[in-house]
Amino acid sequence: MGKVMILNGSPRAPKSNSKIYSDIFRKYCKLDTEYFNISKTNHIELCKKIGEFSDVLVVFPLYADSLPVTLLNFLKNLELNPPEKKPVISLLVNCGFIEYQQNDIAVKMMEQFCKKNEYKMGSVLKIGSGEAILTTFFNVLVKMKIRRLAYSVANKKYKTFTLTMPLSKRSFIKASTKYWDNYGKNNGVTHEEMDTMNIES
Repeated sequence: MGKVMILNGSPRAPKSNSKIYSDIFRKYCKLDTEYFNISKTNHIELCKKIGEFSDVLVVFPLYADSLPVTLLNFLKNLELNPPEKKPVISLLVNCGFIEYQQNDIAVKMMEQFCKKNEYKMGSVLKIGSGEAILTTFFNVLVKMKIRRLAYSVANKKYKTFTLTMPLSKRSFIKASTKYWDNYGKNNGVTHEEMDTMNIES
């Protein structure tokens, strides 16, 4: 019987959307799961534990079309401290863009890491409109897709899955603009202050 290690590679792991996605996966996965946040200080500890698992699910958000530095730094240490028995590595990556394809480069980076270090790639779930999709009735779609991801990992029937809000780009931009305007208002920031490239004054 297999066992899944869930690694949260978000820079704000304890309060992240990646944590929510991880919790949903744990709910639906039929295998034993253990969840870990990647921090600056636990790389060696995680490298030692990773060999105890048949599968690893790496959950992370897209940062500047790439992997977050939290995850990158861990991968550097994992490369230097590989386990004797290497698990299958699956991914759950989300981005704030409506197009789930924005995650493709980050997935290719992980595929390259696995190829170079002789890890087998498992399933992949690429989610678009990441934060917004969790706060609407579309979150039922998230649960359905993560359930399929969990099934594929548990049964070693590895596949690639995709998900985004079933909205037009125009509708998504309109809704997201309203969301951020309200978010700014609640924090004392105007639309004009957010709509600038000048981040320091």
